[in-house]
Amino acid sequence: MHRPARLTRILVSAAVVPVVLVAAGCSSDSGSDSGSGGSAKKDSGAKASASASKAVVVKEAAYAQLPEPCKVFSLKTLGELVPEASKSGKEGRSDDTATRGSCSWDSLEDKGVKGSQFRWLSVSLLRFESDAVRGTGEKLASTYYAEQVQDARSETGATNAKSEPVSGTGNEATSVSYDLKKKEGTFRQQVVVARAENIVVSVDYNGAGLAGDKTPSAEDLSKAALKAAKEAVEAVVTANQGGGSGSGSGSGASASPSKGASETPAKDAKPSASSSKSPAKKD
Repeated sequence: MHRPARLTRILVSAAVVPVVLVAAGCSSDSGSDSGSGGSAKKDSGAKASASASKAVVVKEAAYAQLPEPCKVFSLKTLGELVPEASKSGKEGRSDDTATRGSCSWDSLEDKGVKGSQFRWLSVSLLRFESDAVRGTGEKLASTYYAEQVQDARSETGATNAKSEPVSGTGNEATSVSYDLKKKEGTFRQQVVVARAENIVVSVDYNGAGLAGDKTPSAEDLSKAALKAAKEAVEAVVTANQGGGSGSGSGSGASASPSKGASETPAKDAKPSASSSKSPAKKD
């Protein structure tokens, strides 16, 4: 038997109504929840934004300048430590002289049949800026300082190694001494690593008696290296007088050098990097 068309329409409409009501109810509940949830999210977002703003504010690095590496030592000091060297020195290559620099001098005093005295002096400087993520320039410099000291202490082939803290040279300093035997003779190495605020200074001074001449005194070399290190730190301070502090990048600036940039100066500061070369006698 066929149902009347009108009755069929009524039944269909009745079946549809509950579905619409349920959908509307869900929509209404969701709207109510999203209203309060949206407000909570906004509050949470505002707090997160405020926290983020506070996080990027770090103490600005104390020193914004590096001294010219080949001018950190006086002519008198160079005359005492490397008497036969060119006083201008050999400046190391740097792609950013505002954050890293180095210079070296080598001296060969030829005494003829009595032998020769070889001396090698180098200075390496690395400056760190404060970074919102990695920390203050002073903190970054302190970490690098510790790494440099450890590198000097663990030099391959070193004998008679000694290290001790040094006072009166920057914020912290360590002197490391050891001997290295090479085919030319025994090289006495003296390394002084110092930190002046956000700048790390590494001084490497070594000497050897060649062609039968006697090996230089470790005590004499150590005193000379300490004198040079203090002079280098003083050069850092002088370079930043009269507005040097606080004139670097802003507190939220990226650190310079970056994580990888500190690797290059680390090689420069290694105690025996250049002294391993055989010194050539003068004509």
